[in-house]
Amino acid sequence: MGFGQWIGNLFKRKKQAVPPKQLKTGIVFSGGGVRGFCYIGVMRALKEAGIDFDYVAGTSIGSLMGALYAADLPIEEMEQHALKIKQSDFTSSKLVFVPSKTEKFESIIQNLVGQYTFETLKKPLCVVAVDIKTGKEVHISDGNLVKAIAGSCAVPGVFTPVDFGDMRLVDGGLTNNIPADALRDMGADIVISLDINPTRGYGTESVKTIDVLKASLRILMVSNAINGYVQSDYIIKIDLAEFSQLKVSNTLELMKRGYIATKQVIPEILEVLNKTQADKNIKKMSRKIKAIHKKSEQLEKLSKSLTEKEKLELKSIGKRGM
Repeated sequence: MGFGQWIGNLFKRKKQAVPPKQLKTGIVFSGGGVRGFCYIGVMRALKEAGIDFDYVAGTSIGSLMGALYAADLPIEEMEQHALKIKQSDFTSSKLVFVPSKTEKFESIIQNLVGQYTFETLKKPLCVVAVDIKTGKEVHISDGNLVKAIAGSCAVPGVFTPVDFGDMRLVDGGLTNNIPADALRDMGADIVISLDINPTRGYGTESVKTIDVLKASLRILMVSNAINGYVQSDYIIKIDLAEFSQLKVSNTLELMKRGYIATKQVIPEILEVLNKTQADKNIKKMSRKIKAIHKKSEQLEKLSKSLTEKEKLELKSIGKRGM
């Protein structure tokens, strides 16, 4: 080897191997009323397995449980609080279609996470609700944490809406019960969602008005869960159909069910979380859904800006085209 070649080899830079990008992960806590106490068992199972997530999103009761997870409260503390909660701590009205104010429920939220703000939580949290004034879904990640959670949990007919700035919030489950898309927007590459109502959509043989209304709502809920399924890498399904969504009972059993159901699928969860690349098909579908929503909003704005005469002209053009 010549001296010049030796010098060249000495100073030749070795190509540095580029480390793979660290994928960001997120967990979705879906809605489901007081069945959501099972999430405490889910969190225990995840913690025992050493599984942690970067981002958190929640709808309805899932927003409260998501806040507990984002605050990293001790599991034992969550369990103790949950076991003390009674039906009267949630609602005051016992009459059908006479909603309760949220003050009682807000005091529960205050006791659990009142010392936190969105900014001081240990993980970024997105609370999903609906602004009943506009009918639009809203993703909240700043402002009053307690009010945001109360609004997301304000099931129409059960609770009165919650004022939040210029908005009037009701249950986020009306439009998005499994808000995996919120986590995609936050930057999550891998999304694990929790579904505690996988049998939604079943009907009823009863002709009682209240039973027919309940069945109708269950059927409607199917469509707003589809987007969550499409945008999730894995769904932890916990069938709690035998438990009421509105009546506090069997809290300990709910936590046990959440724990057992999650323990059983830990290997599958780890397999998904250990991926080195995000699922391109899910990301592609997420972009398409977002584009459709954007187009829909643009068309809605255009429709509102049209005069009655222009609307009639468009209608007549449509009829001619048919």
